[in-house]
Amino acid sequence: MQKILFILLNKISFISWKNAFRLSDFLCWAVFNVGGYRKKVITENLKNSFPEKSDEELAAIARKFHLHFTDLIVETIKFRTASPECVRERLQGDISIMDDFYANKTNIIYLMGHRGNWELANLFSSLCFTHDCIVVYRPLQNKASDQWFLDLRTRFGAILVPMDNIFKELQKPREKPYVVVLANDQSPNPKTAFWTRFLHQDTGVFRGVETIARRYNLTVLYADFCKVANKRGFYHVDISIITEKPKEVKNNEILERQLRILEQNIKDQPHNWLWSHRRWKHKRPESLKPEQTLALK
Repeated sequence: MQKILFILLNKISFISWKNAFRLSDFLCWAVFNVGGYRKKVITENLKNSFPEKSDEELAAIARKFHLHFTDLIVETIKFRTASPECVRERLQGDISIMDDFYANKTNIIYLMGHRGNWELANLFSSLCFTHDCIVVYRPLQNKASDQWFLDLRTRFGAILVPMDNIFKELQKPREKPYVVVLANDQSPNPKTAFWTRFLHQDTGVFRGVETIARRYNLTVLYADFCKVANKRGFYHVDISIITEKPKEVKNNEILERQLRILEQNIKDQPHNWLWSHRRWKHKRPESLKPEQTLALK
């Protein structure tokens, strides 16, 4: 049955973009209007994140997110076989900063949130960056699904590395500078997370980025992927420098700076984030260890 499913997905990847978005329109109706997929989670996340907005405004954001969500599904299927030219066309922006860092042999950690199409972002990175592109991911339990996504993400030469193996991977000798690509706005273990305020809520953040950047002295960049208005399936990337000296900033300052940029990006284009994720399922512990705060140098 699984084999049939993935054969079908691969066949769907060859349909036109026009028909792909027709499929997305149908999926949006089926998944949310009929199935009611995580509507309670989405509503609660939006309400807590934008307490100043009316119910009508929140409902409008939710409807736009529903379509964005199903667009991500069909876009990801399309990118399984999309050409390099298609990837470059659908994600654009000034990435000259990456060429400058490459010329200076600078290794980089490249952060992003779950905005835009992160599968497109991964393909774009491995296709357009001169650096060796190392993409950090969490393997899926289902082996067939994991292999399908592995084949998708490595199409243009990216090196996929499970998070648990990233330190071992970065110790390998390399002929070229590298860039580590990862999204870190999921829900972490509350006992080890950095805790701060984000979208009006106590929020835990994975600290792996801090550890990696400090240990290997990596320049930290943040990339935002906004949707291009009135051009369905097109995105624009903006790259910001978080720090070029990770060992000299305060403990967790890298994460704090990233979150402030991400927070503003979400406010500017609120439907373009993964609101169906149970981002705040963990509560802040009553007492925090020093490494979970901004207090230490």
